Amino acid sequence: MKRILLALFLVSCFFAEITFAQETDSAYVRSHYTKIERLIPMRDGTKLFTAIYIPKDISANKKYPFLINRTPYTVRPYGENEYKTSLGGYPAVMRDGFIFVYQDVRGRWMSEGNFEDIRPTNLDRGKKAVDESTDTYDTIDWLVKNIKNNNGKAGLYGISYPGFYSTASLVKSHSALKAVSPQAPVTDWFIGDDFHHGGALFLMDAFKFMTSFGVPRPQPITPDKGPKPFQFPIKDNYRFYLEAGSVKNLKEKYMGDSIQFWNNLFKHPNLDTFWQARQIVKHLKDVKPAVMTVGGFFDAEDAYGAFATYKAIEKQNPKANNILVAGPWYHGGWVRGKGDSFGDINFGTPTSTYYQDNLELPFFKYYLKGEGNFDAAEANIFLTGSNQWKKFNTWPPQDVELKSLYFHANGKLSFTKPTTNNSFDEYVSDPNAPVPYQDGVQANRTREYMVDDQRFASRRPDVKTYQTDILTEDLTLTGLVLANLMVSTSGTDADYVVKLIDVYPEDTKEVSPADKDKMMAGYQMLVRGEILRGKYRNSFEKPEAFVPNEATKVKYALPDVGHTFKKGHRIMVQVQHSWFPLADRNPQQFMNIYEAEPSDFQKATHRIYHGEADGSFLSLPVLKP
Repeated sequence: MKRILLALFLVSCFFAEITFAQETDSAYVRSHYTKIERLIPMRDGTKLFTAIYIPKDISANKKYPFLINRTPYTVRPYGENEYKTSLGGYPAVMRDGFIFVYQDVRGRWMSEGNFEDIRPTNLDRGKKAVDESTDTYDTIDWLVKNIKNNNGKAGLYGISYPGFYSTASLVKSHSALKAVSPQAPVTDWFIGDDFHHGGALFLMDAFKFMTSFGVPRPQPITPDKGPKPFQFPIKDNYRFYLEAGSVKNLKEKYMGDSIQFWNNLFKHPNLDTFWQARQIVKHLKDVKPAVMTVGGFFDAEDAYGAFATYKAIEKQNPKANNILVAGPWYHGGWVRGKGDSFGDINFGTPTSTYYQDNLELPFFKYYLKGEGNFDAAEANIFLTGSNQWKKFNTWPPQDVELKSLYFHANGKLSFTKPTTNNSFDEYVSDPNAPVPYQDGVQANRTREYMVDDQRFASRRPDVKTYQTDILTEDLTLTGLVLANLMVSTSGTDADYVVKLIDVYPEDTKEVSPADKDKMMAGYQMLVRGEILRGKYRNSFEKPEAFVPNEATKVKYALPDVGHTFKKGHRIMVQVQHSWFPLADRNPQQFMNIYEAEPSDFQKATHRIYHGEADGSFLSLPVLKP
């Protein structure tokens, strides 16, 4: 009884502390900032709703830079007497003093105009030609000319969708824009972020997001009058999506033609001009502001975008002031907690606190205020496994050697090439009994699946598992992992899911920070997983059917990795053909899957080949000691 009372007391103290912190921050904002709201005119006459928090301390003609966040997720609370509980993402930024600007993007919430998802970039800079870059330019121009006590400099930041708007600001940027930080930026909704991975629809994220976010808004509206979250009739997400029968059934039953973006999914199943127009990275040329792109290795939404954005700027702007930060974070985890652990994995140090104190705030202070000494490396990377920050002059690092990790018979995995040919594993996959993305029952997609134990999957006959012997020395991977598969299928299409896994020793003393009773001995930590819809193996624009039972090469890249497999651990690779309901199911027939009926989903027999001449392997970016 005493333990229960003590636990209740500690819980009450915890929530009281959160409430007190929020009230304290809210009081700080109110006492140190004056809030004004303005409808800022764009070049085509559309006005965008903008909340501006101006420091009250203007002693000795003190001037401040702008720190801007453009968002489709609302700038609430609305009303000049209604204040946010914090500014700038976390307290240290708020207390340092900026003119904080929050803007509802075109067509969202209280802004005028029509909203368009990942609005295409329009390089025509005529008076009426608008996109997210011109809206940012016009906003900065108005702010510099109309808000007193500014120092003529502006910075932009944002996580996820606001990260996309941060990236867009770099295209033909305003001269006052000096520092930009795209964080987990939405970058490519067909190849690797949010809605699709490798051309496969990421079903749970797409459906849940669009059933609320995608509801049309006929006129400016506040969140209290906006769309409500979808109420799932079945709380088990695996059952809900499986019993729906198909993506087509989901649309007909729950959306009809009301949500335009879902309609576009059906109209544009391949990487056509609709998706190509939304690829922002090809426009990142002549970048002038300092850029710090931030991403999380374990970001379930936009792990791809951060690395793709950094690399595009680096390739197209060799002289740009462009750096990368990547840590062991979930989506936005670098400002949403201490970052000392995630799920069952302990990192041994508060990685988010390190980032906030040593990277984000110094970045904006240096480039917007001319204060401090920002001496970050080109690539600032936290390596999991060894649990240490490393600074590199390039990303991927120059001291990397590509090593081939070969599949062998009997579930073996080795850096030694097989000496035999015509060896393969054969098995059946059934899309009507798909492999789940995570063990147990979930109501919603969890973020922890990115590092979760894969032992549940390795026990299934439709998941092929390969692992090395016990490692005799540490092995660190830094960069892209390339899957090189030689496969065949009795069908005419198939999805390929490749998972890179760190297998813990059977005698480990480690415990889960989330559950002290959880067994970490033999734990199979997912380090990186990715899917490719097989018909896109040669081109996302022109899908190709498989020839049934013909050995075929399937090669694709997994998102970047920064991880050390410790001595005493093993490396494991799992290959499977469904990842449900994370990704929608493949009927294993060559067709437009958006038109598939429940009866179209068929079993198929698969082979994974391993041999000296044409065997399967992973190409690993191994950091030299």
